[in-house]
Amino acid sequence: MELRIFTEPQQGAGYDQLLAVARAVEDAGYGAFFRSDHYLKMGSVSGEPGPTDAWTTLAGLARDTSRIRLGTLMTAATFRLPGPLAITVAQVDQMSGGRVELGIGTGWYADEHTAYGIPFPPLGERFARLEEQLAVITGLWETPVGKTFDHPGTYYPVTDSPALPKPVQQPRPPILLGGMGPKRTPRLAARYADEFNLPFASIEDTVAQIARVRAACAAIDRDPATMRWSNALVLCCGRDEAEVARRAEAIGREPAELRENGLAGTPAELVDKIGRYADAGSERIYLQLLDLTDLDHLELVAAEVMPQL
Repeated sequence: MELRIFTEPQQGAGYDQLLAVARAVEDAGYGAFFRSDHYLKMGSVSGEPGPTDAWTTLAGLARDTSRIRLGTLMTAATFRLPGPLAITVAQVDQMSGGRVELGIGTGWYADEHTAYGIPFPPLGERFARLEEQLAVITGLWETPVGKTFDHPGTYYPVTDSPALPKPVQQPRPPILLGGMGPKRTPRLAARYADEFNLPFASIEDTVAQIARVRAACAAIDRDPATMRWSNALVLCCGRDEAEVARRAEAIGREPAELRENGLAGTPAELVDKIGRYADAGSERIYLQLLDLTDLDHLELVAAEVMPQL
């Protein structure tokens, strides 16, 4: 079981704060630093100083860190055209020495689209666009150097592309897809994903969705063992109940609710629940760190939870 850190900078964080967290993540021995890709805060927080662009941030971290892997949970397909996104991710992969992973989804937060003038088509069209984006991005990356790439798409037709630049990782950086959709999501994951992520899902829902994705893999003769399985869960760990309560209050949540729906409690409680997710098939946990000022939180989990996994 690998532990990774997942942040939500749209809630209020500039680059320097994200860099401090990423360096703490690296120093503590976590496997990766991931961030959301949102342009508008959620809930009652101010969101100040304002949103940071996910791939601009990751480009900076590619140069300012040396070991951890870097990625998104999840880049919204509505935010970017697939050709420029393939170029951006390939360049950041080069800048990091091959440490980048692309998590991508349909996009879901309507308000951030209207707040920044981004088109937000209906869900069916967003899925169709995501599928075509995946075909274009993987096609560009996997086209041999010296060859050209064509894609006669409905939304993103590509003609005679030199398919450059190439990422360091070959044949391409890992692609993460995720969600609880029962039909289209498993089908897309079976075709394109290297990792399937279940965001804030219960153990029972994790078991059910992994089974759907495994069945979708089998339907196209893909070995499900070639897929990595992961969960993302809110983190709230404390050495004692008072520390758990303090950290829950800092993010506007209740300890009992976090114990039910996230990873909350003492280190021993976290180890037990992570073990149950492992039994369900999960191989990675993305710990959603919401209070980015609390670096001791990272150190506690690294010291008292990580060695037991």
